[in-house]
Amino acid sequence: MMEALLDFFVDPFRFAYMQKAFLITFLIALPMAAMSSLMVLKGWSLLGDAMSHAVLPGIVLAYIAGLPLVIGAFAAGLFCAVATGWLNANSRVKEDTVMGIVFSGMFGLGIVLHVSVRSSLHLDHILFGDMLGVAWSDIGATAVLTVLCGGFLLVKWRDLVAQAFDGLHAQAIGLKTGWLHYGLLTAIALMIVASLKAVGIILSIALLVAPGAIAFLVARTFAGMLTVAVGSVVLSALVGIFASYHIDSEPAPTMVLAMTGLFVVALAVSQVRDMRMRRVAQN
Repeated sequence: MMEALLDFFVDPFRFAYMQKAFLITFLIALPMAAMSSLMVLKGWSLLGDAMSHAVLPGIVLAYIAGLPLVIGAFAAGLFCAVATGWLNANSRVKEDTVMGIVFSGMFGLGIVLHVSVRSSLHLDHILFGDMLGVAWSDIGATAVLTVLCGGFLLVKWRDLVAQAFDGLHAQAIGLKTGWLHYGLLTAIALMIVASLKAVGIILSIALLVAPGAIAFLVARTFAGMLTVAVGSVVLSALVGIFASYHIDSEPAPTMVLAMTGLFVVALAVSQVRDMRMRRVAQN
């Protein structure tokens, strides 16, 4: 019995492609969880959705031009963020409406370009990732982007947290909020690019939204929120990749499904906690 249980947990690590899948997922876990926490506090969840969809035309145009795909993806994601900010500041349309128009338009452009050029790029891999096809070069590129984004977060963490809680106060105490704003947008675009090989365009949205949402429901402090966010990504990765191996499914969608399950559990826990607090207050 013990031997069978041990084999159940050890078997995935006997294969190089599964080892790479675990490694590339854990590389993106910490910065994505940190960004997710900031984005939930700032109300930027839809912006992460928009930027994730917007990278598709950049990928196709980079392929046509013979450039590295990460350059096209990064440029398109950053263009989406800047265009959304400009339209929001210079029109009467609300921000969520602007985001919906920009990301749907760029995603549609990406699909049209992909079909028109008939490239060798597999659309499923772009949209949903190819975690089991990760090469060591992909892991190296992801590690470089993770270090860049993680370094920015470490250096500017206190300033970013101050701006997330109260932008006017951050500006009043002399923080360069404009630089922080676009610096965070740049870091988000880079992490979307870093996660493309592992989880693809569509599923990267889950990594930018779900960890912060789970942590927001459970944690009482921002430090606790960050800890819960990182833990939710790591746990979802372990459960999702292990489950995908044993039930023969795709790792990235299974991981996102596990993360969704964690959100449901966190929601239930928060509801029970709030009910208990109301009863204590009434008594």
